[in-house]
Amino acid sequence: MDLKNINIGTLIEKSLIERGIEMDRICSFLSCTEKEVLQMYKSSHIDTKMLLRWSKLLEYDFFRLYSQHLVFYSPQASMNYNQPIAKSSSLLPQFRKNLYTKEIIEFVLAKVNKKEMTKNQVINEYKIPKTTLYKWLQKYRAVNNNVI
Repeated sequence: MDLKNINIGTLIEKSLIERGIEMDRICSFLSCTEKEVLQMYKSSHIDTKMLLRWSKLLEYDFFRLYSQHLVFYSPQASMNYNQPIAKSSSLLPQFRKNLYTKEIIEFVLAKVNKKEMTKNQVINEYKIPKTTLYKWLQKYRAVNNNVI
């Protein structure tokens, strides 16, 4: 999966095919016409309210794709990017940038294990701390050795 260029309409369509949900149910749930649904399949972006409805219908967090994109591809704001923002400076909820999910860890480790990228390339491109990458490599190597 290409997290750099997310085509949300195509991903929704693939998810619908996997789940086999009828068009009548889709239109009823989303309160739209079949033509509008087909247009959404072709769209590279969808209104957040509609994306939330798709996420509920398909029981899949499509927003997570964008969160993963931010983890991999957003530049550091400053040298103090790990410092929490003062609580009084924002009314919005604060989240950690480094949301390393199982999928991200597997993606990164696959790049290293298949020798598509070196450890240094992963560290530089995805801004993953060196100690974090080495901990993953050690932990998941141990898990894989126990499986065999």
